[in-house]
Amino acid sequence: MLTLLKARKIVNQALQRARELDVSVSVALCDTAGRLIVLNQMDGSVDWEVDRCSMGKAVAAGITGRPSDRLFEQFGVGASRLTTWGNVVPPRGQRGGLPVIEGGVVQGGCGVSGAPTPELDEECARAGIAVSDIPAIVRAAPTLRRASVL
Repeated sequence: MLTLLKARKIVNQALQRARELDVSVSVALCDTAGRLIVLNQMDGSVDWEVDRCSMGKAVAAGITGRPSDRLFEQFGVGASRLTTWGNVVPPRGQRGGLPVIEGGVVQGGCGVSGAPTPELDEECARAGIAVSDIPAIVRAAPTLRRASVL
């Protein structure tokens, strides 16, 4: 289970990597249902749209179990699930979000936005996930099981 403590560790490490890269980002973590667990915005991060984008990337990675830019590979299968976020933050098919996987089970998603490139956003997400001893997903991910969400 992706606890608040684990989520905070992931966010803190992602922010640390952003500081090392000298970029200002927003980092979000959500569970597999797309519910926000943690959101943290660095000083100097651009605006609310950066926050929304990080949340959307986290949602995309959390609900699909894939990197956020692979969202539309799942669209045919999960399109009905995507409509449930119409009044919150919609998932985004942009690079910068990675699923958090523990023991082969998707626990949620980590989304980062605000760096000059999507690759740097993803690098921060990967660094965050690595701190929790949960391996970051590789770009060619195997099929994974989903954690049940109450």
